[in-house]
Amino acid sequence: MKLEKVLIANRGEIALRILRACRQLDLKTVAIHSTADRNLLHVRLADEAVCIGPAAPKDSYLNIPSIIAAAEATGAHAIHPGYGFLSENADFAEMVERSGFIFIGPTADTIRLMGDKVSAKKAMQKAGVPCVPGSAGALGENFEENRKLANQIGYPIIIKASGGGGGRGMRVVRSDAELENAINLTRVEADMFFNNPAVYMEKFLENPRHVEFQVLSDGQGHAVYLGERDCSMQRRNQKVLEEAPAPFITDEQRQTIGSRCAKACIDIGYRGAGTFEFLYENGEFYFIEMNTRVQVEHPITEMITGIDIVREMISVCAGNQLSISQDDIKIKGHAFEFRINAEDPNTFMPCPGEIKYLYVPGGLGVRWDSHVYQGYKVPPHYDSLVGKLIVYDDTREQARLRGLEALGELVLDGIKTNIPLHQSLLNDENEIRGGCSIHYLEKKLEAGKTK
Repeated sequence: MKLEKVLIANRGEIALRILRACRQLDLKTVAIHSTADRNLLHVRLADEAVCIGPAAPKDSYLNIPSIIAAAEATGAHAIHPGYGFLSENADFAEMVERSGFIFIGPTADTIRLMGDKVSAKKAMQKAGVPCVPGSAGALGENFEENRKLANQIGYPIIIKASGGGGGRGMRVVRSDAELENAINLTRVEADMFFNNPAVYMEKFLENPRHVEFQVLSDGQGHAVYLGERDCSMQRRNQKVLEEAPAPFITDEQRQTIGSRCAKACIDIGYRGAGTFEFLYENGEFYFIEMNTRVQVEHPITEMITGIDIVREMISVCAGNQLSISQDDIKIKGHAFEFRINAEDPNTFMPCPGEIKYLYVPGGLGVRWDSHVYQGYKVPPHYDSLVGKLIVYDDTREQARLRGLEALGELVLDGIKTNIPLHQSLLNDENEIRGGCSIHYLEKKLEAGKTK
């Protein structure tokens, strides 16, 4: 099938980002939207727009039959899921392909393989990607065997849902006395949230960093890695600030881990953009999961490599080979991304409302990926992300200073945002040095409450 028209099955800034990539490829676009999103910017800019349901995500952006019907009615050739919503739903990918459309992402089988933490870990071990020490598969019912395994790995350990994600379905265990109850509770939670009661066991790393590798693969035997990102600044397992490249990662480490990730993509027949997420501690990488979609933080990798990740993703899913080789990829400079959320900077409660005045910083090395505009009303129904401020410069310190300048200029009057949090982080002496663990931000916020 020749790709001429793409339906964008998402909303917000990623929908606008996909629309722009489609235009660069001379592709027509179809925007779907809920009743609450009829005034979104990408809806106004798309060649066609279709309302697919009420504001509630389950009735619109998660309504698979409505999305497929919109693609059929508009004569779309492909569907791009963006991130979130149905982007890693294997059933959705399968239904898209069975309905005669191109799914701009990996195959349903690949999504299932990497979506199950146990099967993903086995595939990575086979490809030589380093993994966290743990159980060879899902835990059985024999408690004594589970206890022996926990002692063999060494406490603390963590029990995780095989089909889990987003910080749910996991419990840290520090002794035999806690083990059985933790396994049982995690199984119940896993079944409730992910419809899969299987759980597995891993070594719990006390103070790791979150370092991830961006890959592109065409499913035709070619794959590349585009360096790494540090996403350790997290609150409740949700990323807040990201940077690329990751501080204190050597060129040798980057090449070793990156090449293994690329090899793993070839081994599993991966197609599209993807991200290998690792915990990094004491100079060692430990694979935790693969995100089989474009990431929120992809712009910082684009800034340091000059590669348009979304455009390349669309191209390979249309059947083309990668337009770049590993030798074409050169990492230069440093970039930060600040997730700007409509939320109270102290309580983190969402703060929907009308943006009465908007001023966006500009100049060399400043990028603003956002769907909002002056007069736009941030709805209460969806994620609170209103934009991503990305800064770039020759060195990490220069990029940090540019970030402070850009954050100081950014104005979104009418709603509360977390801009003060980002400014505080960039002035934090430990963040200035770089290399903070995934627990750093939570501890910093908790310390601030107790002062």
